[in-house]
Amino acid sequence: MPWWYYDKKELKVTPSIKEGMDFETESQSRREGARFIIETGNKMVLGYNTMATGVVYFHRFYMVHSFYSFPKYLTACCALFLAGKVEETPKKAKDIIKLAELTLPPEEFAKFGEDPKEELLILERILLQSIKFDLQVDHPYAFLLKYAKCLRGAAGERQRMQDVLQMAWTFVNDSLCTTLSLQWEPEVIAVAMLYLAAKLKKYEVHTWAGRTANQTRWWEMFVNGVTLELLEDICHQVLDLYSQKRSGGGANSLPSTSTSASTSTSVTSNNNSASSENVSSTSKTAPQHAVVTESTEGLPPLPPNPILPAISNPLPNISTITSVYPPASIVTQPPPLFTAPPPPLPMTHVHDGNMFSIPPPFPGPMNPFNSFGQFGPPPFQ
Repeated sequence: MPWWYYDKKELKVTPSIKEGMDFETESQSRREGARFIIETGNKMVLGYNTMATGVVYFHRFYMVHSFYSFPKYLTACCALFLAGKVEETPKKAKDIIKLAELTLPPEEFAKFGEDPKEELLILERILLQSIKFDLQVDHPYAFLLKYAKCLRGAAGERQRMQDVLQMAWTFVNDSLCTTLSLQWEPEVIAVAMLYLAAKLKKYEVHTWAGRTANQTRWWEMFVNGVTLELLEDICHQVLDLYSQKRSGGGANSLPSTSTSASTSTSVTSNNNSASSENVSSTSKTAPQHAVVTESTEGLPPLPPNPILPAISNPLPNISTITSVYPPASIVTQPPPLFTAPPPPLPMTHVHDGNMFSIPPPFPGPMNPFNSFGQFGPPPFQ
């Protein structure tokens, strides 16, 4: 089984950097490619697992090849195309290419060559070899739900826990634009994003299901050997996304969530120094990162909006902070998730004189989360 986790020193000696690209430029190219996969997947109404898998393929590919050798947007289309087949939500190559042509500037789409479909299919073979045919990828979403159900706060704080879960879900979404998937297992990322959301929401975990006498911190039940300094380092890598300025715009702010289904999310500029202090004040030895209120080099502007109609892609919303992904113009609040009926009892059949059981069908739709975090996490039980 290939090992896909690297330390920070290895991430600074990638093929692109060896060929002369500086680290910041490579990081920006990774963000642009990851964001393109997410936006394209949203417009094609793909599930969040499909888009997350495509982003992981994209990051792994450029640990083997250089951005100078393979155009980032062509690789992003190829990664999404392959992820759709792996996650059983396939899309035609020509449809992905057509959407890319509508979305990308002409100079970027020109890099797809004279026959974009053929280029994509050839690159798919190279991608498969580059990721060593390791197609199954785990994501933090399932672990996030599992861990959140074990946490217990003060009496009557069930709704606050749902808000924490919504915010952590958004942080997991945005973490795909970083290299965290190349540094840590999904279990560790899920713990870190839940820790960050709880700090920003000032939610105090009093106890948790299955707690033992030797456990002093809630995450010790789920992962071993994770220190507070490590969690804060992971959190700051996500917070750095919000501390940067957009080109020609103001400082970005943190993701927000609201429980009202009729309220739309907006992107505003806020002073979040108090929120960032909640994360950093717990450990004086944590690595130094840009705080939320700093304004440094900005994220690249989003590609022009395609001619296609916008697809609703709600992300969790909290009152004082807003997310930079996706644009506010296509964000609405999620409708409430329905509760699937209980599965029927197994059916027993006789075959060649022997009794055997057929498992019941899956209750409800196979993928209740239509699009990348469109409904967010299910209601906290």
